[in-house]
Amino acid sequence: MARIVMKFGGTSVADLERIRNVARHVKREFDAGNEVAVVVSAMAGFTNQLVAWTREAAPLHDAREYDTVVAAGEQISSGLLAIVLQEMGVPARSWLGWQIPLMTDNAHGVARIRQIAGETLIERFRQGQVAVVAGFQGIAEDNRITTLGRGGSDTSAVAVAAAIGADRCDIYTDVDGVYTTDPRIVPEARRLDRVAFEEMLEMASLGAKVLQVRSVELAMVHGIPTFVRSSFDPPDGPQTGPGNLPTGTLICDEDEIVEQQIVTGIAFSKDEAKITLRRVADQPGVAATVFGRLSDAHINVDVIVQNVSADGRHTDMTFTVPRADFEQAMAVIEASADDIGYEEVSGSADVVKVSVIGIGMRSHAGVAAQMFKALAEKSINIQAITTSEIKISILIDAAYTELAVRTLHSLYGLDEA
Repeated sequence: MARIVMKFGGTSVADLERIRNVARHVKREFDAGNEVAVVVSAMAGFTNQLVAWTREAAPLHDAREYDTVVAAGEQISSGLLAIVLQEMGVPARSWLGWQIPLMTDNAHGVARIRQIAGETLIERFRQGQVAVVAGFQGIAEDNRITTLGRGGSDTSAVAVAAAIGADRCDIYTDVDGVYTTDPRIVPEARRLDRVAFEEMLEMASLGAKVLQVRSVELAMVHGIPTFVRSSFDPPDGPQTGPGNLPTGTLICDEDEIVEQQIVTGIAFSKDEAKITLRRVADQPGVAATVFGRLSDAHINVDVIVQNVSADGRHTDMTFTVPRADFEQAMAVIEASADDIGYEEVSGSADVVKVSVIGIGMRSHAGVAAQMFKALAEKSINIQAITTSEIKISILIDAAYTELAVRTLHSLYGLDEA
């Protein structure tokens, strides 16, 4: 017997027929004698509709009321799944965030989890009950409903798993695991049996949409084995793969991966915009002014490149921001022109960030050199570069996205079976 958290996303609970399919997956685990908590998202597209209604009601609305509205989607999903499970003979009970309770801070719309009391759910397990938990939501100290930000149900699932001491957390999605890159771009992309927490964290933050970043952080901190699985696989079909592990991709500690490739995957993000400041005074405090003003406007900055000019008194500065914040960032920079002292500002939203990721890069030289040479042979110009121990990210023209991803996927042998 194991204690399991099963999380199902919006496409998995998009309508009643899919909810019944989810219930069959849950019943399979329950019938096997496992203690089961299920975390659900809102039905696909429903949260978007709720968000649209709040904006239509008032463009500048109260964030606390926003959370009250958008949290309703998960409440509906959890209640419907509990009803369907009961109809199948499975003793199930739905739980909203405030009923557990899942305590958060007061940052409405982007709340962070502070504490989850797992004792009540554990007691219900002893009574033979399945817990169906509404993801994405919690409650703040002032007893107001909060939400965790888009994709927050993944975070809810891993946090619940940590709180109840789960043996594993299964994240069911519309794909059957983590791939070396997007199969829609590279048909030869392969599903990975195992991915290290650090690699998955990089992939999630660099464009891979399989898991939400904060959920991976939580899983890594608490050491929770996390499986990415497909909810569309037949509930009565094969449920184990190599090593008798559940089907899909296991996200785990680096030590659990015996054969480590140099490069594990290629990620890309189209949610990028580039801003360049030319002939900025090369003196202390200028960068602090630029990025301080952007921080005050709650705009995140990613890649930063700075070049000192020949006269040694000026510098050119290039950085990236989320595409959705591009116009606001340009406005902030232009409004701060006198304080920054640049001669010219330019920007473009027609860029993409492509990243090579792999824990094997720590112990192998030449990965970057191979990358730059291969892209040069395809006449792909690199506009900016940023690195960490296990990743290299570059900024290129968006028009070259598919060519760059395919080239790098082949270069590092990821096409091979």
